[in-house]
Amino acid sequence: MTAGVTAGERFRSWADIQANAARGAGGFAALGLGEDDSVALMLRNDFATFEVNFAAGQLGIYAVPINWHFMPEEAGYILADSGAKVLVAHSDLLAQIATGVPKGVKVLVVPTPDEIAAVYGVPAEKRQAPDGVETWDDFVARHAPNTQPPKMARGSMIYTSGTTGRPKGVRRRPSTPEQQQLAAGEAAKYWGIKADPSIVVMMNGPMYHSAPAAYGMGSARLGLSMVLQPRFDPEDMLRLIDRHKVSHMHIVPTMFVRLLRLPDEVKRRYDLSSLRWITHGAAPCAPAVKRQMIDWWGPVINEYYGATETGIVVWHDSQEALAKPGTVGRVVEGATMRIVDAEGRNVNHGEIGEIYLRGPHLAEFTYNNDDAKRREIALGDLVTVGDVGYQDADGYVFLCDRKRDMIISGGVNIYPAEIESVLILMPGVRDCAVFGIPDEEFGEQICAYVEPQSGAAIDATAVRGYLGQHLARYKVPKVVEFSAALPREDSGKIFKRKLRNPYWEKVGRSI
Repeated sequence: MTAGVTAGERFRSWADIQANAARGAGGFAALGLGEDDSVALMLRNDFATFEVNFAAGQLGIYAVPINWHFMPEEAGYILADSGAKVLVAHSDLLAQIATGVPKGVKVLVVPTPDEIAAVYGVPAEKRQAPDGVETWDDFVARHAPNTQPPKMARGSMIYTSGTTGRPKGVRRRPSTPEQQQLAAGEAAKYWGIKADPSIVVMMNGPMYHSAPAAYGMGSARLGLSMVLQPRFDPEDMLRLIDRHKVSHMHIVPTMFVRLLRLPDEVKRRYDLSSLRWITHGAAPCAPAVKRQMIDWWGPVINEYYGATETGIVVWHDSQEALAKPGTVGRVVEGATMRIVDAEGRNVNHGEIGEIYLRGPHLAEFTYNNDDAKRREIALGDLVTVGDVGYQDADGYVFLCDRKRDMIISGGVNIYPAEIESVLILMPGVRDCAVFGIPDEEFGEQICAYVEPQSGAAIDATAVRGYLGQHLARYKVPKVVEFSAALPREDSGKIFKRKLRNPYWEKVGRSI
């Protein structure tokens, strides 16, 4: 069987993808692009996503993925900050940000394919390239393949989002061949992806996020068979696993919750025996959710913890998850972690502090055009992304929350993730988000947004009553709001700042 990428009813072999990438690289070189330049992608997961990444890699160009939920101002900022000379975008996404594209940026369009148009409701008039704008396929077809010797890989320059300020581009130095080889070994050890023709990978996380990008491109470089789910849907995921005998996936805890909400008769309808290695990260997973998934899918679920800036630093498997409920694992070989207090001193086992990390073997990074921000997060040669947590006596790490998400009410630290991990298990709750909002007396108070399951009859009193059975009174939110559809990224991650910001804008402060 020829290995390649399946998307809906379409298929493209890796040989064809690599051939197109070589021509794309030839086209970029003809435009004058070379080492340390940038090419931006505003693409959902598609054949062109891999072709553009590979083309950029051949020339030592940074590939800059843009979150395709962004509006003109947000996308325009990244295009300008990264210095992108080319933008490759799906046609409907280009229409979304066209007014924000800086002058002088070469725009190439990928017509929006059937399976993506169907799940996102893209109208016919937005599916094709606008008049006068060249398509990626035409650009590839009219250029000869790149003949330059391969340059040292730059990889993706991912822009990390924060609750305040503009996103920051994580710009790495070129990776040496030795670093690339070590990274491949880590992918095999912690993600299970290696040169094995029996592996079938499903991708449903958007590759503008660092982990799906690394997972997807790592699988692509190995030439593994891959299935693209155009948009996460729990039953459709099961259907694709059954149909394509999927063995490996990278998913997020929100997907677990939505999968577990499926009726038992739906769960039993599909054969999932092909699953061998499920990787998850990016957000804390409630221990009860993890246990239910392992009971259903078997001991195939593995979790890692790290950041765009550090790569994988902590990891554990299913057996450890059951033995240490709530852990994100232990520090992996070659990585370093410190948990410190406000003065930068190491805390004792079991004490909560800010987590500083250094991943193994990754090339050094800075924030594009902002070395000062890079220095701000450093503690020696370690960096923090604002997570707080603790380590037990056996070396297992437990996350409490992000420091910037932590609620301080009356001088007491409250961790939203703890509240969310309880609330998500309430009958009738499909999803939830907890954050701090202004309070004149206590500085902050707790607000919970709840997305009920269809037909569920729950109200604020019921939510507070349920939480009060499981948490201390001071952790029960005073404000409970309901939304039929919480704002979220395609990965399922909730845009919490879109819920939080309006409360703070009214008082003219952010904490």
